[in-house]
This record gives sequence, C-alpha cells and structure tokens, in this order.
Amino acid sequence: MRTTPLLLLAGLFAHWTAALTAQDAAPNAPLRIIAFGAHPDDAEFQIGGTAIKWSRLGHSVKLVSVTNGDIGHWRSAGGPLAQRRTEEVREAARRMGTEVEVLDIHDGELEPTLENRKKIVRLIRGWQADMVFTHRPWDYHPDHRYVAMLVQDAAYMVQVPYLCPDSPPLKKNPVFFFYTDRFTRPYPSEPDIAISVDDVFEQKLRAIDALASQVYEGGALGSEEIMRERSADDPAKRFEWLRQSWQRRQGSIADKYRDLLAKWYGPEAGKAVRCAEAFEICEYGRQPSPEELRKLFPFFP
Repeated sequence: MRTTPLLLLAGLFAHWTAALTAQDAAPNAPLRIIAFGAHPDDAEFQIGGTAIKWSRLGHSVKLVSVTNGDIGHWRSAGGPLAQRRTEEVREAARRMGTEVEVLDIHDGELEPTLENRKKIVRLIRGWQADMVFTHRPWDYHPDHRYVAMLVQDAAYMVQVPYLCPDSPPLKKNPVFFFYTDRFTRPYPSEPDIAISVDDVFEQKLRAIDALASQVYEGGALGSEEIMRERSADDPAKRFEWLRQSWQRRQGSIADKYRDLLAKWYGPEAGKAVRCAEAFEICEYGRQPSPEELRKLFPFFP
C-alpha cells in the first residue's frame, strides 16, 4: 500500500506534537546541555569542569566531536588513530559522567556545508538542548572556525519545522555560548559568565588524563622530545605535569576574569577562585536574563 503525502504529513505532525509536548515538561526538569568541539579533546578541555558540575547535579551533558581526529598525531593517522581518539573521549566521558559522540568526518577537512549544518541541527534537536556551546568563529584552526559557523547557522534553524522534517523542531530556542580563547581580532573573547571549577578540578584532570595522544604525546605537533618533557611513559610523573599545566591554564582564566567571578560569586568568594572556565553568550539564539543564567548555571551562592 502506498503512503500518500497527506498521511506522511499527518505522521510528521504526530511525531512533532509528541516531541514538543516533551519539551513542555516540568519547569524544574533537568537541564540538557550539548557542547561541540572540532576534535576529540576540544570540548573536554573547554567545558569539562562545568560539565562535571552539571552532571553531579543530575543534569544531562553531551560532548560532540565534529571530526574524528584522524590526523591529530605526529606518528600515526587514519582509522587506527580515529579509533584511538574515540576511545579516549569515551573514557573521559565515563570519568566526567557525561555522554559523548564522535562524528565520522575527517580531521582537517570539515567544511560548512548544508549537509553538515543539518547534522548539527539534528544533534541539537535530538538532545532537546537548553544550552549549546561551541568555539568562537575566530580561531587558528579551520575546523574550529567551521564548527563555530555550523553551530551559529543552526541557532535559528533548529526551530524551523520543515528543515530536516525527520527531526522534530525545537519549540524553544536554546541559549548558545562560545568558549573563551586568546584570540583578539576582530575582538577578544568577552565572556558573560565565569564558573569556578576548583571543586571539580581533580576530576577534570582525571578526564583529561584519558586523552593521552594529545595531552602527553603532543597531538599533531608532538615529538619524542615532547613525550620526554611530559614524562609520557610514567603515569605518576605525567599526571603531576598535567596538574601543573592545567593549574596555570585554568588559573589564567580565573585571573583574567576575576571581576566576572566577583559578579557571580560575590567579592570574597570570587577573589578566592583559583581555577575557572568562562563562556560568552552568542547573540544568536535565546538571550537569557541574569536570573535565567543563574538557573542555567546553578552553582552560585
């Protein structure tokens, strides 16, 4: 029996109605957060601490690598490296208490195509996201820039019913955020919120520790010398190197955005923060009030 267009539309309508009803669930339902990184390590580095904090409170977090990382090492590549890096982020996710997905797109070859935009739209819709995170569109790596472009292009389209009609549109637009970075042109990172990760710093270190191909072996620009410097073959020594490295990295964010920490935590508590992550609201997507931000980031006094 042939299915008529009218029956197809009726089926889609029923599918959408059920999905949209689910979006209208109890107002205190757990948050749903999806974070996109270009490679299997980017999201873990940028938002791993905050992801752990959400997870500890019962919220749902998914980290997505938009490429498979298959050229991200100085002495191996291709399928075996993609498999290795996928296993690394799966282990990191287990240690963080989050979900993870790695898309099968070659490292270094990501393009902002319509096909890839639809992939991002489906992922955001499928996760029923309240918040979406990604790179800023000004970055040294083309994969980072194009992930940012794809996610920004999805910011409106996630609500458009007849784009990707196999995927129910979101009734409420998520809030979109950028990770912070060091780049200054056309404008430097201007985060709106800074999160203390002092209480989860050790757990984040353990998660990053799982990303050995990048952290201890140096990734695409690594070398035997870098492995020696980082004591890659000694688990105890290399973890101590990792601790010192990330105390500097997360500490520099806390110092740079000390005023922002004081705004959200209060002057005394903000001054005491040692390690932080920070995020900028994208002007696309829903624009949250300070009160909504406190609900989306339920970590403040």
